[in-house]
Amino acid sequence: MMKVLFMGTPDFSVPTLEALYKAGHEILLVVSQADKAKGRGKKVAHTPVKEKALQLELPVFQPENVNSKESIDTIKNTNPDVIVVVAYGQILKEDILKIPKYGCINVHASLLPKYRGAAPINWAIINGEKHTGITTMMMEKGLDSGDMLLKTETEINEEETAGQLHDRLMNMGAELLIETLKKIDSGVLVKTPQNHNEATYASMMTKELGKINWNESAINIKNLVRGTQPWPGAYAMYKDINVKILEVDIVDKSVEGDNGEVVKVTEEGIFVNALDKCVVLKQIQFPGKRSMTISEFLRGNQFETGVLLK
Repeated sequence: MMKVLFMGTPDFSVPTLEALYKAGHEILLVVSQADKAKGRGKKVAHTPVKEKALQLELPVFQPENVNSKESIDTIKNTNPDVIVVVAYGQILKEDILKIPKYGCINVHASLLPKYRGAAPINWAIINGEKHTGITTMMMEKGLDSGDMLLKTETEINEEETAGQLHDRLMNMGAELLIETLKKIDSGVLVKTPQNHNEATYASMMTKELGKINWNESAINIKNLVRGTQPWPGAYAMYKDINVKILEVDIVDKSVEGDNGEVVKVTEEGIFVNALDKCVVLKQIQFPGKRSMTISEFLRGNQFETGVLLK
């Protein structure tokens, strides 16, 4: 068993923290981002990792700047064998990376060197990838560029959203991290350098990325809808109203028209022409309203044909 300092913040990090605890590793300290005000009431809420750490009665440290001298001294004083980092949210300087005996290990939600960066799950779906996975890697000064340790791969379901894939990968990541530590402890783990020529970058998601371009292919639009769920969400403008598009299907065109034109409305969906095929809106959400299937929406509302979605 190892002496571990754990660093993580969101839901994605929680299964790995739990797995470390259940595996019997000595968790010296849990480092998480500062608590933030959330919701309409702006009530300060614990990060998901802090919440879990408190349940497990583990010590928590929440520095505003993890690279400050005080923070580095706090981490150094725990004398960890290894630092495990899962979606912590701050870049670590070399002063921290060189503290533990076995270095800092990151659990990254892609098959490196593809999709380095902040949003690998979203971009894998948006770009139409058929497979993705988890890579455990040694952390170094560069962005997700360190030597790879272990990988595990999974297929991306054709209907799977980024949120659904996120929930599968976070559990896969926990399992792979425990296996990684076992191999390190046994002295049998082989480090594999990344081929930097094959690296791609998964930039941070923004609300603007969710705007649908109806001049794209239908499959690209469907992938965007899936890849931006649950945040930032895909959307289109209907008569100057911002409508969230939560679920779509694809069918062959039956009515010619401009790209983005609503050509048919039935209880099965709202049919909108794209570049090559027709995108069928199956679930939508108007501002201030709950999300609805099209059959639910049409019980008390209308959606006009001939209108161009923008």
